[in-house]
Amino acid sequence: MAAALDGPRLAPNGRAKQLVVFLHGYGADGGDLIAIGQQWQSFLPDTAFVAPNAPEPCGQAPIGRQWFALTMRDEKELWPGVNRVQPVLDAFLDAELARYGLSDDRLALVGFSQGTMLALHAGLRRKRASAAILGYSGLLVGPEHLATVQARDAQGRPPPILLAHGDQDEVIPVDAMFVAAEQLAEAGIPVQWHLAPGVGHGIDGGGLLHGGLFLAKSFGLKLPPATAPRR
Repeated sequence: MAAALDGPRLAPNGRAKQLVVFLHGYGADGGDLIAIGQQWQSFLPDTAFVAPNAPEPCGQAPIGRQWFALTMRDEKELWPGVNRVQPVLDAFLDAELARYGLSDDRLALVGFSQGTMLALHAGLRRKRASAAILGYSGLLVGPEHLATVQARDAQGRPPPILLAHGDQDEVIPVDAMFVAAEQLAEAGIPVQWHLAPGVGHGIDGGGLLHGGLFLAKSFGLKLPPATAPRR
């Protein structure tokens, strides 16, 4: 049985009203993404941020972690991988929501690369829909299994999804974003997307801004005056 997840945290000033969970990429750890929470605090006040370290040491980057073994040379490794780690992540999410006295509609999952694969897979299969799923530079695993998706809110809607990708991504080509958006839409799951021109396998300032505003809107929060749309 895998050990319980844990990782760096960023606490709110007062009582947490929202929870954002970062899922890092292959060969990294929670420290790779937690600083994004500091950049989003003006959009997401009263939000707790946590970035758990993946449960396994990374075979190709010994100082990093992996959610599951990944070579990207065999697509058959992806579906067993996300299914194996999903229960571990679900247990962590349940514990974190209980820690802050929150329900799934106050939870957002934010993934990068391999973390996006897991965020989409697990987020769409929670018993209740989360407030949002935000995926950077990733792909959708097992689109042929989307019939198993069950996460819905009180109105029967799936969680809002935003996918962001650099058009110069050398690790996971940008086409993966468009393919995922089309496959999800065909399954009745609406998706927004953000294309980052000139960006490789990473997140630029525009992607961070777009993502932070998307989460704030998904949580039903008012935007700071400087970022609110002009009329």
